[in-house]
Amino acid sequence: MSKRSIMSRQLKEEIAKELGVYETVKQSGGWGDVSSRDCGNMVTKAIEMAERSVSKS
Repeated sequence: MSKRSIMSRQLKEEIAKELGVYETVKQSGGWGDVSSRDCGNMVTKAIEMAERSVSKS
């Protein structure tokens, strides 16, 4: 069974760049070396972005 991503690749990369963890992704060639703390920060950032988007509507 394959995992389905909720966030688009583009959004993940945008958030990773904003938080300064994209270099880790580029160097390792994937998301496996990104720490759980950084992943949690990415999720938090994505939620904040979604909440702002909804409040503008």
